[in-house]
Amino acid sequence: MKKLLVLLLTIFTFLEAEKIKNLASVVGVRNNQLIGYGLVVGLNGTGDGTTSAFTVRSLSNLLQTVNVKIDPKDIKSKNIAAVIVTAKLPPFARQGDKLDVTISSIGDAKSLEGGTLLITPLKGVDGKIYALAQGSLSIGGKNGRGRGELNHPTAGLILNGALVERNIAYDIYDKKYLKLSLNKSSFQTAMEIEKALNKEFEERVAVAIDPKTIKLRKPDDASVISFMAKILETDISYKPEERIVIDERTGTIVAGVDIAIDPVVITHKDITIKIEPVQTLKDDKQSIAIGKNMAINSKSNTLNMQKNSVTISNLTRALQKLGAKPKDIISIIESIKKAGAIRADVEII
Repeated sequence: MKKLLVLLLTIFTFLEAEKIKNLASVVGVRNNQLIGYGLVVGLNGTGDGTTSAFTVRSLSNLLQTVNVKIDPKDIKSKNIAAVIVTAKLPPFARQGDKLDVTISSIGDAKSLEGGTLLITPLKGVDGKIYALAQGSLSIGGKNGRGRGELNHPTAGLILNGALVERNIAYDIYDKKYLKLSLNKSSFQTAMEIEKALNKEFEERVAVAIDPKTIKLRKPDDASVISFMAKILETDISYKPEERIVIDERTGTIVAGVDIAIDPVVITHKDITIKIEPVQTLKDDKQSIAIGKNMAINSKSNTLNMQKNSVTISNLTRALQKLGAKPKDIISIIESIKKAGAIRADVEII
């Protein structure tokens, strides 16, 4: 028998102040991706098997660098694993700065737990070495603290596990003109930034040249550093774009809980969701209270929510009470989005 979910609706919108640094970045000042190939050793028999030929060959080549010659065919150890190492090189990083690195198995290793990454060069897209990584891996457990069942035993992290060896030059000291790039294109936001900056400096220092780019002109009596510091700390009137972010594994909504839903009827498997305009719900002797302002009618299998607004948060809690699984909740929210009943973007993580 299908269950009917009846919810009530009201929509609210808010304006708030936001710093420019949270909405835009300086063109040319960005992270750079680094990648390398390495070996993890010290595994307790959970490393790559002999079928991963590249692992045993890599170990053989490594041993030759310390004057130990061995045929790859003679290597039977399962205490090593071939991995890909990645990191982000932040702007203005200098030699000796430390980076976090992520390690991911590329062979048939069962777990990297307890392993140590041997020194691994990290290269940029230009093929040059920018950092060297090495150290003991940390693999988080289900509670994020290394305890309990491992969620991703073939991936790990080394905090401050790489040292920067080469700088990337960012020459902004002598620049008179710079550009801001909005994180997301918006005519309104670009216009607000232009207006706020010109008012702040009491001269025309900013021009929005398209919905994503604002061209900046440095005043003659200011340095680039002080100018950009003031730019990025300036507040503007900003209406956040509505977005729904859902954890695919658990169905937990980690953002967008206050996003309202328009009237709509959606049927998914044995659940029917019916969202109607505000109305007065009559008391029913057959209704059984299951929570504050919420009841199930045992005769019609109807779930009533006696509130004057329906949000993604309300909907999710109601679906959980109906026994919907995370993947069903995601499908329902995506269907509501396709029906046009919510205007926010839906992002699954």
